[in-house]
Amino acid sequence: MASFFMRSRLVLHRVCCCIALLFTLCFAADPFAEFKLEYTYITVSPLGVPQQVIAVNGKFPGPVLNVTTNYNVVVDVRNKLDEDLLVTWSGIQMRRTSWQDGVLGTNCAIPAGWNFTYQFQVKDQIGSFFYFPSINLQRAAGGFGSFIVTNRNIIPIPFSPPDGDIVIIIGDWYTRSHKALRKDLDDGKQLGMPDGVLINGKGPYRYNTTLVPDGIDHDTIDVDPGKTYRVRVHNVGVSTCLNFRIQNHNLLLVETEGYYTSQQNYTSVDIHVGQSYTFLVTMDQNASSDYYIVASARFVNQTIWQKVTGVGILHYFNSKGKAAGPLPDPPNDVYDTSYALNQAMSIRQNVSASGARPNPQGSFHYGQINVTDVYFLKSVPPVSIDGKLRATFNGISFKNPATPMRLADVYYVKGDYKLDFPNKPMNRPPKVDTSIINATYKGFIEIVLQNNDTVVQSFHMDGYSFFVAGMGSGEWTENNRGSYNRWDAISRSTTQVFPGGWTAVLVSLDNVGVWNLRAENLDRWYLGQETYMRVINPEDHSNKTEMPVPENVLYCGALASKQKKQKASSATTIFGSSELYFTLLLVFSAVISFLF
Repeated sequence: MASFFMRSRLVLHRVCCCIALLFTLCFAADPFAEFKLEYTYITVSPLGVPQQVIAVNGKFPGPVLNVTTNYNVVVDVRNKLDEDLLVTWSGIQMRRTSWQDGVLGTNCAIPAGWNFTYQFQVKDQIGSFFYFPSINLQRAAGGFGSFIVTNRNIIPIPFSPPDGDIVIIIGDWYTRSHKALRKDLDDGKQLGMPDGVLINGKGPYRYNTTLVPDGIDHDTIDVDPGKTYRVRVHNVGVSTCLNFRIQNHNLLLVETEGYYTSQQNYTSVDIHVGQSYTFLVTMDQNASSDYYIVASARFVNQTIWQKVTGVGILHYFNSKGKAAGPLPDPPNDVYDTSYALNQAMSIRQNVSASGARPNPQGSFHYGQINVTDVYFLKSVPPVSIDGKLRATFNGISFKNPATPMRLADVYYVKGDYKLDFPNKPMNRPPKVDTSIINATYKGFIEIVLQNNDTVVQSFHMDGYSFFVAGMGSGEWTENNRGSYNRWDAISRSTTQVFPGGWTAVLVSLDNVGVWNLRAENLDRWYLGQETYMRVINPEDHSNKTEMPVPENVLYCGALASKQKKQKASSATTIFGSSELYFTLLLVFSAVISFLF
């Protein structure tokens, strides 16, 4: 009897502690930021030709989403398009919840006319990112916008507070629809030269009456003389690296994709597809005229590509005239990547600045950690596989499984994918497969990206940032490890790999989930140049290192029968309250760990 009462008192004590914990979490949880994004078609003429684009809340580009470190973010995405949709959040690490990543390997697509509510925390992140539709080549038609994570007030930024924030979205652009571009790729054709470059969804200022027709609307950014602005630039384009510059103004680089950089001035910076940069720009010129903002294609014949140039206007409020004359010159190295390579490696991490936490970014001594696995990913020009044009990593062109992979794990769907992705190119014919990397939780891996394709490629990793340790030309060999930066390499989620060259990255696998590795160039990605990395904690039996399946998850493939038809007016936040859902998730994890 005494033993029974002792056990009862212990259980009662634990229940009381759990109730106290519940109240603590309810009232001390991180704040929420809620957004609604409605995806529709609208007609605009950014290059003087009326065309259908994808708007977000009626805007092209979409609205800026601005949150603060550690906020819980709730985004209700409403698909008013005529085809499936998924939205991904480039560079947002989705800690412990790849369920919210917004790519086909981890999410069922949102059917036309449906909505889905993404719910995630921007845990320990700061910086400049963007969101975009991840399937069906839809990013070539729009649907993108800036996603900004600002510091908490208690964490100082490593520069004087700027006088204002400016977002500039650049990217190459086709007047053909994304569906027509998709058909071209399906028919085995290349996309060809884009029709122009847009700045904030608008075409070029008429700096040249021969190259730029009349009647094109351009972007104008108004500034005050003497003030310093934080300028966030995203390349959301299809496949073209762009050189960004502002006439007569220095670009002081301070951050890229969530990490502060060593501060140095550039007259121009190459921004590759999928990359984001933040600069401080001081308006220190006289106001005799406006100034050009330029985004022009790199590594191409400028004579042929002259018309593929984005031009906007920087306008001082007291400007005395319009911008005139030739554009500021781009780097003159069309057939030589050495300048661009040196610039890329000059971008270093600010190891003395605090990031999202009150400790220096450089406190993680990545150069002293033993590498546990090496993956050599080789890309070549697209090849024909079974009569279809396909792009590959290590001879494998990825085909997304019918059921998202982690969902297949939870519901024991067999044969959905294979954990046999080769860690180096195999001596065999290329093939289409659902092969992914079986990665080791808490491993520290080296990925060598060998680009034997003919174009500059961007490589992106979901769920993580990686250290860009090395970059060079030719075929990578083990001797190249001697050139790695093992102290202050920049940490980011998207890096360039020059044609006929290599890039080496290092990453610590501490985020459980299934994470997409891909070519960010839309044509190569669409043709199958991607895979996934499965990072699972085998000792986690209580959702400590991975969130459980969301209550509002969409089902498809082998699990399609589990999906209930969605009512037109329904909202998929849980229990009618996203705050309650997050709180209960936290309580669930805490209670389980407390009791067991």
